[in-house]
Amino acid sequence: MNWTQVEAYLQQDDRCVLPLGSTEQHAYLSLCTDNILSETVSVAAAEPLGIPVFPVVNYGITPYFKAYPGSVSIRISTYLKIVEDILDGLREQGFRRILIVNGHGGNTPAQSYVGEWMADHPDCKVKFHNWWNAPQVWAKVMETDSVASHASWMENFPWTRLPDVTMPDEQKPPVDLRLLRTLAPEAARDLIGDGNYAGVYQRPDDEMLAIWDVAVQETRDLLTEGW
Repeated sequence: MNWTQVEAYLQQDDRCVLPLGSTEQHAYLSLCTDNILSETVSVAAAEPLGIPVFPVVNYGITPYFKAYPGSVSIRISTYLKIVEDILDGLREQGFRRILIVNGHGGNTPAQSYVGEWMADHPDCKVKFHNWWNAPQVWAKVMETDSVASHASWMENFPWTRLPDVTMPDEQKPPVDLRLLRTLAPEAARDLIGDGNYAGVYQRPDDEMLAIWDVAVQETRDLLTEGW
């Protein structure tokens, strides 16, 4: 869209979508997995409704992966200021109903901040949607395979894979998450290894696309209901 199209849109609607992601290790998948998934599910959900999707915020809060090359973390204080500035900018432009589609668990401090921001801006409503563990999606994931985790099969979609990369044909045993949360980045890498927390690395595409259909519909419902 160009600016005149956004201006025309705001004359008849005030909804928009802001995807949040992270650039971090995902084992054999793209470093941009969280960015790809949050933006792609946002576009798939919003485009049929004519609701604009702003570009994904590509960097997030991921200090525990700093020992993995290509993983870039933003401090919590910096991240919350970025989210604040974006929300302020959207409000200034005339958006009043904002759906944040988050693709990275480490970004959850922003979810708490959104409540504070709305308290200071009662003319706006912001929904914070962790698309991958929202109720309907998570139920579908558990129905498919109860061993699902970061960088495992549950994030392995055709659009997060890399060409000429072969996935291991095995099920990785679970990482001790309680221990992981106490470790510095180098020790965390030693514990996690390739980056998968638990489970197989890939499942059939028909299963993944069935999960994706649920994710798109659950996201779309948030755009049309409950404002």
